[in-house]
Amino acid sequence: MIDFAGLLLRLEGLDAAELRLWIERRWLLPERAEKAYLFREVDVARAELIYEMRREFALDEEALDLVLSLLDQLYGLRRALKRLSDALETQPAEVRQAIAEALSSALPPAP
Repeated sequence: MIDFAGLLLRLEGLDAAELRLWIERRWLLPERAEKAYLFREVDVARAELIYEMRREFALDEEALDLVLSLLDQLYGLRRALKRLSDALETQPAEVRQAIAEALSSALPPAP
């Protein structure tokens, strides 16, 4: 874990006010310990992504809200698909085969 000051050092050029804004907007969800914020590795990676999008692509707050919402949905779907895939792996071979056939017939033909 990394604290507020450590994250500011890691993201050179980021000021404390902007980092606080990211927390207020719930773009980052650090843990609270005493009166300090502690950022997990996933928070640090997200902060790096936000920092890059703000700097490299000049995304404003409204656009970043949308992009982060879409990314969260995408990652949520990926987790759900992973759970579904894991559950399917535990099924008997004939069930897996029936599902594979159903999926194949539901797909449009390749161009």
